[in-house]
Amino acid sequence: MIDKRDDLLQIAQAAICSVSPYGMIKEKIKLHGDILSFSSGDSVDLSKFDAVYVIGAGKATAPMAKALEEILGNRITDGAISIKPGHTAGLKIIRQIEGGHPVPTEGSIDAAAVIADLAKKGGEKTLFLNCISGGGSALLTLPFYDDTHRITLADMQETTKALLFCGATIYEINCIRKHLSGIKGGRLAERIYPARSISLILSDVVGDDLQSIASGLTVPDKTTFQQAMGIIEKYGIAGSIPIRVMELITDGVAGYVEETPSNENPCFTKSTNVLLGTNALALRAAAEKAGALGYNPFLLTSRVIGEAREIAKFYAGLAQEAAASAERDNTHKLPGGGSYKKPVCILAGGETTVTIRGNGKGGRNQEMALAFLSEVADRPEAYPGILFASVATDGNDGPTDAAGGFASVDLMKKAEEAGMEINGYLADNDAYSFFSRIDGLIKTGPTNTNVCDLQIILSQ
Repeated sequence: MIDKRDDLLQIAQAAICSVSPYGMIKEKIKLHGDILSFSSGDSVDLSKFDAVYVIGAGKATAPMAKALEEILGNRITDGAISIKPGHTAGLKIIRQIEGGHPVPTEGSIDAAAVIADLAKKGGEKTLFLNCISGGGSALLTLPFYDDTHRITLADMQETTKALLFCGATIYEINCIRKHLSGIKGGRLAERIYPARSISLILSDVVGDDLQSIASGLTVPDKTTFQQAMGIIEKYGIAGSIPIRVMELITDGVAGYVEETPSNENPCFTKSTNVLLGTNALALRAAAEKAGALGYNPFLLTSRVIGEAREIAKFYAGLAQEAAASAERDNTHKLPGGGSYKKPVCILAGGETTVTIRGNGKGGRNQEMALAFLSEVADRPEAYPGILFASVATDGNDGPTDAAGGFASVDLMKKAEEAGMEINGYLADNDAYSFFSRIDGLIKTGPTNTNVCDLQIILSQ
């Protein structure tokens, strides 16, 4: 088989570049005199404001803030953002505070405190521009407290770990995060009010639900304490959740703690949310690049969710269909009436989960690639000319320096020659170690963007 890694990496890179936070801000936000206009059709007259603050949190927030500094210059009064360590930009006005991800740290607490203090400065003639992207939930952490309850950083860390390990979806994780926070679930908008607020959002959530991106800092929240309790019961993790957290959620269910702000809250009359970049946008750019490289792109969906190793079986089935050329013109008819025409590039995206069962190292994309390789090992003859990859658009898959991994018959053979047993590594959730030994990792470095994951299948 001809090694098509370069083609696949070019396709992935095109997708990632299309959702460059810096590029999107510069393209979609324009300043003409005193009028700041947005691609959404919204605009504000800066002459009507006495102060402009830039705040935010997320893996892509630093380049967003840099672009705003270049557009607005000294019109920015002050600002602060919470970023993942290493995801920095050369900012002159806006402070950068390194938080923790995916588990919050003291830096996450510090950043939230600074941003909450800035929010208090808002008045009727104040404008807040909020840069929000994936990762903001952990990077901006302000534990909930009232006269009865006081959640600690340790409580947040233990709860986050329990949710990550049990395989909960991002929607479920963020539902609980919002009810343990003094800033998420619309509470940042509540703190900013009565100032004017415009949030610039890069989506890392399947379906682009604004309530879940960075735990919905500036949007009304429809989730409830009852739902949070239901998630804990669903995964049977009450024993892993700190007692203070359980007490808060229990009291919330009983109505003793106020719910997160709903659509009726007046703070949302002064809050506008602008969605800038999505997984679907990245996939369209990938399809365009695939076409330029001579492939026939087949864009499947941007809404893949589920357990990574199970979703890998679905992709393996697609790859088998793509590899099967039943007609002379290399067009393979699909059962539903569609068709693949070789050479084909099948594209999909979304965000899967991993239920931790072992002690290995990896992430959902590496785990998916390894599970795909397990399917290849069962029937290698069914995957001629197939190259598969799963890639995290932020460049960091799980707690690793890899963005994802490749899978092909050639890589399976390399593993066999090295005496490596695929399913053993899979059982230990140790995809990183596996792919490290056979040169199967994809390493892009931090991309400073984040719109979920990409899956790419090339078939010759």
